Amino acid sequence: MNSANAQAKYPGRLSGQESLGKSIVKHGALYLMIVPGLLYFIIFKYLPMFGLVIAFEDYKPYKGIFGSEWVGFAHFERLFSEPMFLTILFNTLTLFFLNLIFCFPVPILLALMLNEVRQHRFKRVIQTLVYIPHFMSWVIIVSISFVLLSMDRGLINELLVAAGFDKVNFLMNPDWMRPTYILQIIWRESGWGTIIFLAAMASIDPEQYEAARLDGAGRFRQIWHITLPSIRSVIVVLLLLKIGDVLEVGFEHIFLLLNAMNREVGEVFDTYVYVAGLQQGQFSYSAAVGFFKSVVGLILVMAANWLSKKFGEEGIY
Repeated sequence: MNSANAQAKYPGRLSGQESLGKSIVKHGALYLMIVPGLLYFIIFKYLPMFGLVIAFEDYKPYKGIFGSEWVGFAHFERLFSEPMFLTILFNTLTLFFLNLIFCFPVPILLALMLNEVRQHRFKRVIQTLVYIPHFMSWVIIVSISFVLLSMDRGLINELLVAAGFDKVNFLMNPDWMRPTYILQIIWRESGWGTIIFLAAMASIDPEQYEAARLDGAGRFRQIWHITLPSIRSVIVVLLLLKIGDVLEVGFEHIFLLLNAMNREVGEVFDTYVYVAGLQQGQFSYSAAVGFFKSVVGLILVMAANWLSKKFGEEGIY
């Protein structure tokens, strides 16, 4: 296909370097809006990648990156041979899959319910109420949970006693650590997660619903046959991005929930890196752990993206 035919078939596509320059001059303000985001990724995402080299060194701050001794894969060998490695990996994967199973669908369900509300004022009030927890830090969220779940005059335990049950030590019992973690995520993030799904639903042609109503379809059939298929691509993209964070379960949140009694079920890679890297000063080893997490996330995103394309979805690239 020659350039003339290509330009005719894809009129919006730039044909060469000159067209790009003209586009920048013509739409300079739009390109200028890209600069802050571009600088953010260059400064905070790409330039720090150079520091990954310390994962293959016995890094000493006073020697610097170029003066430290090269040790190859010694830190990775240590990581895989650590007695705690399988426990940490199991805990991290367990929390991730619990998050994926219980937390990921909630914003979709909440967005579907909000989309069915016809009173716009009431809908805005509900949206505001479910958005508010997102703007609270994990310190506040966990502190509120401590007040509610405390053995000493905690509201939940007071209600249990009033109902004739014994008090439950939610904070120190390892069996309650993971449910508490999941419930806190649902409370804090579900409302905020509805924004993208509501935006996707707003782009659905209303005539499809009109045609479905004429054919006798009720609300649930409209949701199943129109709404969900229309936002399927958005769900797939967000799911792919979620899979990329398979070993990222949130340091601050987990760290605030950990204590001596639940550490066995709550210790994850993020908290392990904090202890090894900052508290014990093992910078190279903690960099190796972080590098391992990044590689696993990249592999899973590429595999999930390939699988989604096999099923006819667009994917993320």
